[in-house]
Amino acid sequence: MRAEESHFADLVQGRAQQFQVPLYQRTYSWTEKQLAQLWGDILDQAELVDTDVAASTHFLGSVVLAPSPQNEATFPRWLVVDGQQRLTTLSLALAAIRDHLAGTQPEEAERVDEEYLINKRKKGRDHFRLLPTQADRPQYSAHVRGVPPEQAPGDRIAGAYSFFRRKLAELVDTDAPAAPREVLRIEQAITSRLTLVTVTAERGDNVHRIFESLNNTGLKLSQADLLRNYLFMRLPTRGELVYESHWLPLQSSLSNDELEQLMWLQLVLDGDDRVRRQDLYTAQQQRFERGLTNGSPAEADIEAYIKELHRRGAHFRRVIRPEEEPDPLLRDHLKRLRDWQAVVTYPALMVVLDQYDRGDADAAEAARAMSYIESFLVRRTICRVPTNNLNRIFQSVPAQLPQAEGVADGLHQLLSAENRFWPDDEELREKVRTAPFYQYGRPNQRKLVLQRLEESYDHPEPVDFASARLTIEHVMPQSPGDDWLRMLDDDAEGESAEELHIRLQHTLGNLTLTGVNSELSNHPFDRKQGLLDNSHLEMNRRIAATERWGANEILARGDDLADRAIHMWPAPLRGMGRAERSRDWRLAHQVLAALPHGTWTSYGDLAAFIGSGAQAVGAHLANTEGVANAYRVLNADGRIADGFRWAGQDGGDVRARLSSDGLHFTATGAADPAQRLSVDDLSQLLDKAEGRPVEEASPTEPEQDGEETRAARFLRQLAADDSPATVSAVRELLTGWEKLGGWIGYGAGEVTTSAFLMLGRAGAPGQGIWPLTLYPGGGRGGTAEVVFAHLANREPFTDRTRRAELLNQLNALEGVAIPEGKLELRPSFRLSVLEDNANRERLYATLTWFRNHWEQRDAA
Repeated sequence: MRAEESHFADLVQGRAQQFQVPLYQRTYSWTEKQLAQLWGDILDQAELVDTDVAASTHFLGSVVLAPSPQNEATFPRWLVVDGQQRLTTLSLALAAIRDHLAGTQPEEAERVDEEYLINKRKKGRDHFRLLPTQADRPQYSAHVRGVPPEQAPGDRIAGAYSFFRRKLAELVDTDAPAAPREVLRIEQAITSRLTLVTVTAERGDNVHRIFESLNNTGLKLSQADLLRNYLFMRLPTRGELVYESHWLPLQSSLSNDELEQLMWLQLVLDGDDRVRRQDLYTAQQQRFERGLTNGSPAEADIEAYIKELHRRGAHFRRVIRPEEEPDPLLRDHLKRLRDWQAVVTYPALMVVLDQYDRGDADAAEAARAMSYIESFLVRRTICRVPTNNLNRIFQSVPAQLPQAEGVADGLHQLLSAENRFWPDDEELREKVRTAPFYQYGRPNQRKLVLQRLEESYDHPEPVDFASARLTIEHVMPQSPGDDWLRMLDDDAEGESAEELHIRLQHTLGNLTLTGVNSELSNHPFDRKQGLLDNSHLEMNRRIAATERWGANEILARGDDLADRAIHMWPAPLRGMGRAERSRDWRLAHQVLAALPHGTWTSYGDLAAFIGSGAQAVGAHLANTEGVANAYRVLNADGRIADGFRWAGQDGGDVRARLSSDGLHFTATGAADPAQRLSVDDLSQLLDKAEGRPVEEASPTEPEQDGEETRAARFLRQLAADDSPATVSAVRELLTGWEKLGGWIGYGAGEVTTSAFLMLGRAGAPGQGIWPLTLYPGGGRGGTAEVVFAHLANREPFTDRTRRAELLNQLNALEGVAIPEGKLELRPSFRLSVLEDNANRERLYATLTWFRNHWEQRDAA
């Protein structure tokens, strides 16, 4: 690296060039306080412009630059590793000066524009000398082009520009002859009297390390900022697309603190139940670097992480903003947990919403799971169970949740473990009678318990608690008068009235909600009765209907409230033993053992198959001995992790082992992507390994009637995604199949239908056979699925050699390369390959061979 002192003019003037703020940088964040401080410094320097006092220049800070991957010899591009806030602010100040001068001195305005803000002869993004991070570009580019859009509330770019326009207007009386000169002094102060230290990194320098070290002092970046930097520094070719499609919507919908919390939750959801939020960046970095590709995580792994973060962001927003949950039952549960301020429960809630959105739990089951979470919190609060282990309890839920149960039953079991301390009915009833509820927990939590108890009365006109200004009231006051003590004296047995008051005053049976707390005060019970009787709350009217309010009445009401609490908040299960870390890896081990010769899978595919995270899968395989075919789990791009190590006995050179298992490698050293087994492939593989029947398709006979036949729907859906040449080739294929004596069956899907090349009697279950199922692409291009899994149950293709022969004939088509390891599955190829005349002829010959073998199946 080299460092030198410079000014803004030195940095940006001269040849056309561009300073790019990377995607990983936080958005522009200077507030008016920082702008005002800079403005004061600018004014001080403007007064010195004509004095030539060079020693009094103001040091603004450093700017760290590195060559951009898009750098060109004729158009240098620089990444702004550090200093984007300063450069953006100065550029906006100059844009304000340009626009201030435009009406009176258009030539000067044009000069400012061309010297500092734009590359005059460049178009598109290259037009700007400074290119902010993607989220800031629309506002910034509009101001530089001189056509500012309507300012969004809180937009910092627009706010900074408006600040400088306002300050220029305040400073300068445009009727005075010296006014234009004053503005030009300010321009000169900005460009020539604010000193920068420019640090320029060479190509190959570790820019990420520079970024980290710069932010270890001064105003530290958040964990989310550091991790964002780490991620996008490792997306050199996919960064823009991933940022725009996944990161920017996520970042726009969450605050920086919420985004950091989501990133931490993703680690927890992947099974890291001990990670602290303040260690988020280091922990996630270590997870990625356990499986390095050429010294860095593969772009595909980084992209998969960001996509998963984006997906889970939808769950997280509903947790923190329940009004976004469309289901009313779940929305009510989430609102109560938010009002409880139950941040510790987020890992469990994220698991519940994930299963709900995946379709593994319906709304009723998800609501039941949330009711267990609420009950766990409420019962522990009523029974005064310390909260110091709640973080650990809920952080361990993703790793410990029983895999064989639905999410509601699994949570019920897990939270019922004896070391979770979920009070049962007997303990709850006792604590309602005796525990000083008013002196435990947070005020909002105590109020929510009473609110829920009021709701249990199912009043036909329930109170709107959101707008009601209710507080907790002691029916028997905390400072009782003589009337109260005389009443208690009548109930005292072996203790004084004062002792009885101390014992019962803060119990749940003596507490209620009211909007007239100050009026109730310490009045005798007969005066409180009238006020309580006029209340909209059913619990208050019931208290008012009681003749007296002594110890017996308080205990009796406590028993009634305990009954309601027991009914409302479910009890734990009995005899569950201790909860231990119990992520079930059996499915992973089972499907890996079933991997066919010549196939591999990725950490991400295996993780999605078992409902885990890619990093958790990698850590498990690296540390668990005896897992069959563990070495055939590779990075998403088909590369062996640089950090790969054998667990247990040394298996030798891993690439040699993979080659002996039938894997082929590309010229770049990656495993053949055609041999990769996807999540769906793994599911099919396990179905076969466990003897489950192959899911049979159910094509129908061709339709003759109706507004749109299924045949017409299939072709319409195909044409919406594929070229006319592909659609024409598919039409020719269908016609050719019918000429061979087959018929076309169609799926019943409205959104996406399908076409089956059928042989055999229509409508006879289990009698038909088909070699291919054709699917419209739905945005990805139509495909032909080769149904080896179906053929394995139909003569004569139960003979694997016959299926292998079919595979070889299909692989003779240019653009088709199905690995032998998928002979038990349902691989596919693109329908677009049929645009080639030679491919259509080969496929027609293959289908003729298929028909002939099927017709001869009973021959001796």
